[in-house]
Amino acid sequence: MNLHMSKFTHTIILLFIIIVSVFSSVSGQQQMTLDEYIERFKDIAMEEMRANGIPASIKLAQGILESGFGNSDLAVIGNNHFGIKCHGWGGSAFFKDDDYRDECFRAYNNPEESYRDHSEFLTGRERYAGLFKLEMDDYKGWARGLRRAGYATNPQYPDLLIGIIERNSLYEYDQLVLANPDGRKSSGISSRPAGQTSGRSASGDQLNRQDTDQEREIHENNRIRYIYARQGDTPESIADEFGMWPREIYRYNDMESSGSLKVGQIVYLQPKRRRGSEQYHFVKSGETMYDISQQYGIRLKSLYRRNNMEEGQEPESGQRIYLRGRVRD
Repeated sequence: MNLHMSKFTHTIILLFIIIVSVFSSVSGQQQMTLDEYIERFKDIAMEEMRANGIPASIKLAQGILESGFGNSDLAVIGNNHFGIKCHGWGGSAFFKDDDYRDECFRAYNNPEESYRDHSEFLTGRERYAGLFKLEMDDYKGWARGLRRAGYATNPQYPDLLIGIIERNSLYEYDQLVLANPDGRKSSGISSRPAGQTSGRSASGDQLNRQDTDQEREIHENNRIRYIYARQGDTPESIADEFGMWPREIYRYNDMESSGSLKVGQIVYLQPKRRRGSEQYHFVKSGETMYDISQQYGIRLKSLYRRNNMEEGQEPESGQRIYLRGRVRD
């Protein structure tokens, strides 16, 4: 009995040490930039294109979109860069809230395994078979076909992928594969397409902005990534920096198309959620519904609906604003 308890205790302690070490490394890990992500995974994307016929541009764009270019908790802890869930999976798993609580996602030993499993996932399912009848450089057809086949429920998914590909010239990797199908080394192949337009390129506008020599710190609230606006930031400049469309910045932050940013303002890089992590908030003097929406990462329309308020109506000081659930009629 004592021996059994000793082994059990030892196992618990070992698991605790592993968990602490993993989360310590994650919390101290430097955020990957978009250019760094592309540079790291372009080769395996091209290898998988040669082996399985999936455009390298599509694979990179999906990895960028699904993993927040390698910075999501699913990517950092579970090495899952494509958001593939555990359907038919016998390997390790990572559990996190998505459409439902504690959903099961596949976990890998390294990101490269995720890239290869993504190929197996697409090639091994009949509903994606039509994609492989397309030309290998037809990234637009692939983007739309993935949505039709049910890879993602977001109706904007094709546009998001196409936007990432075109802003970062990822289609040039498809052309490199088609020009060099055997994968032989060539001194004429650059490490990055010449037409890159990602956020870290040295455009004139960016060089004129203040703090361009400082690393942008990315935060997370309600499981949504965000930054703080700096002097000179605009929705357009932030969209360019992070490889996004300006309309995404406006939409994710419930902003009018003519809206401007204040220094220190929260700017979300992903859609806000329909509910918050806390039950409610008591309004402070001068706070608006928009302020509360940004503070807790909740969509403004959802916040109004939860509290049976008309859009545009502002709360009173001391009023209880529900972040989860609804005000009872």
